[in-house]
Amino acid sequence: MPNVHEICRYLHDVAPLSLAEDWDNVGLLLGDEATDVVRVLTCLTLTPDVAEEAVLVGARLIVTHHPVLFKPVKRLVASNSEARMLLKLMRHGIAVYSPHTAYDNSATGINQQLAELLELEEINPLRHYSPVEQFKLVTFVPDEHLDLVRRAVWDAGAGIIGNYRECSFNTRGYGTFFGSEETHPAIGQAGRREQVEETRVEIFCPADCLDKAIAHLRKVHPYEEAAIDIVTLKSQRDGTGSGRFGKLPRPMPLGELNHLVKERLKQPHVQFVGESTRQIDKVGIACGAAAEFLRDAHRAGCQALLTGEARFHACLEARDLQMALILPGHYATERPAMETLATRMAARFPGLVATASEKERDPVRY
Repeated sequence: MPNVHEICRYLHDVAPLSLAEDWDNVGLLLGDEATDVVRVLTCLTLTPDVAEEAVLVGARLIVTHHPVLFKPVKRLVASNSEARMLLKLMRHGIAVYSPHTAYDNSATGINQQLAELLELEEINPLRHYSPVEQFKLVTFVPDEHLDLVRRAVWDAGAGIIGNYRECSFNTRGYGTFFGSEETHPAIGQAGRREQVEETRVEIFCPADCLDKAIAHLRKVHPYEEAAIDIVTLKSQRDGTGSGRFGKLPRPMPLGELNHLVKERLKQPHVQFVGESTRQIDKVGIACGAAAEFLRDAHRAGCQALLTGEARFHACLEARDLQMALILPGHYATERPAMETLATRMAARFPGLVATASEKERDPVRY
């Protein structure tokens, strides 16, 4: 059976945490990575009802879209409702993981799923990410220490390219050195020139983990003086970003698009801003409560933005921009993707029971 750590690694692949917004709180938020897991529960929001359900079904991990512990916490005491829930989960050894905006923005995440559900074409992010400063870490290792050194650098957060991890390029060759009498070479002797068969290792490394990767490398490298090269790479956009937009298979009136959204999201009603007869050709997507993407959608040439909910003044802004807003509900735009995530986890780990919460309900009634 997988443990919490192994499932978290899979969730990192599905929704790399580097895609999360700066203000977010994502990843493993509670629990022991070594805990074995036979049952996982997914949900949109971790509430006392969902926590009780997790205890009753024997879950050892809850994957909640909306994070807990979102604000700094100074104490966990039973007089606080969230703390009381977390203390209960801790007593039962249940871990909590949140992918939140990393899952919103990932290549197979919520916004992409919504865009595909509407069969949009030429799908692109509404907001492209600024290129991340990248380096290539290069070192030279004798074969018997190759796996140890690579693992140390990977564990520091290097070697990730898109949804692939543990990436490296390795070239065999020969290194030479002549150590002074004061040296203590790991291979050969001081005071004479040595030639050693080595592997040149090249690993991509983001700026934010470069120092950690170098420290890890030096700690396990067998040489007294490890040769390390840091190569600065030219940054380029990789197509990732927040929100999505694309073209409908054919232009249609807003009223018809509203019915399509209701049908695909299985919603009895949708709120909307705009004239029902307005022709819509291009649609922006931003799940949850994301009307702040309205102007991004407008700049992208969209005639409508689909989001879960919006404040009154955002609706007025949409009207001023002559943009349509389609509002099927926060729950409706995000909960289905958590059900999909449960299905994906069950398929990835045979024998693991992964299901969406049966207790969770949309608190908004129609």
